[in-house]
Amino acid sequence: MKPIIRLIISGGGTGGHIYPALAIGMQIKKQVQDVDLLFVGAKGKMEMEKVPKAGFPIKGLWISGFQRSLSLKNLLFPLKLMVSLIQAYSMIKQFKPNLVVGTGGFASGPVLQMAQWLKIPTVIQEQNSYPGVTNKVLSKKADLICVAFEGMERYFPPKKICITGNPIRAMISETLPAAQAKAFFELNPNKQTLAIIGGSLGARRINELIASQLDFIQSLDLQLLWQCGELYYDQYKSLANEGVVIQPFVYEMQQFYAASDFIISRAGAGSLSELSCVAKPLVLIPSPNVTANHQYHNAHALEKKGAAYVIEEKNLKGSFEAVLQELVTDEEVQQRMKKALQALAKPDAAESIVNHMLTLV
Repeated sequence: MKPIIRLIISGGGTGGHIYPALAIGMQIKKQVQDVDLLFVGAKGKMEMEKVPKAGFPIKGLWISGFQRSLSLKNLLFPLKLMVSLIQAYSMIKQFKPNLVVGTGGFASGPVLQMAQWLKIPTVIQEQNSYPGVTNKVLSKKADLICVAFEGMERYFPPKKICITGNPIRAMISETLPAAQAKAFFELNPNKQTLAIIGGSLGARRINELIASQLDFIQSLDLQLLWQCGELYYDQYKSLANEGVVIQPFVYEMQQFYAASDFIISRAGAGSLSELSCVAKPLVLIPSPNVTANHQYHNAHALEKKGAAYVIEEKNLKGSFEAVLQELVTDEEVQQRMKKALQALAKPDAAESIVNHMLTLV
């Protein structure tokens, strides 16, 4: 018996595109018995390793991004795009999907474009509050656009939009006792903890800030749980002492979130979806080094709801101490943030996306 659903999921380049793709794949396998799945990524990118590790087949396109600065690499872009469209055509004809989903990244564009040309239903899963050019173009012929933020009708056809949230790792929404989680990291179970997340590789400017502000942070009677990133661990590991735990990377994020009382983070869309479910008082320091400054737009969307304080990197020197002190000492601010984050949380986003997808098959 042939599978009822033959689904291609395309996305990658960064964890922010890969993890939603995997979450959708896992959820549809959970909900639908007769499903055949194929992932399509970009050759040489992290999805070519992460997707097979999660148990799914993947094929790669010869595609990369267009550099916004002057670069010789851009000379190859038109050729790579043409080859990728041909490769996408071949994969689609061979696999015969009845639905194609794109979560963003280099490969997503050619795959969704070819599917649309071949009149196959397409779904865009847009994580950010400010979409890239490719998704804006593809949205015109997409059948469904699943978004995480309100106000996306500014960029997409309103009738195609469903606010579903971004899929998150299942364990994040399961709460652990704070004392147990603090003990896991060898922290004092009776002391408030400030947790720092700069992404898996780390964030140079956030690390510099925390290193320079250790005395101030500890003067607020806080202990520190600091994921500094693998690139920076050797530089900062000597600052670890009683009440300052520094790790290059944290795999046990459920423990990490449970141990935290306050969080400082970048503003990637996937992180914000998790942080909304965690609902701990929050300072966001968006990275200025991303396409279309989308982290700033993501962070600002939370700030408008009263769910976070936002400090741009250029303003850290003059604002950080006052903002952190208010966050730690003002219980009214803390409660307001927790309520606002809980209101934004969508722990069942993957299920919601799959339910909407199934209406197209």
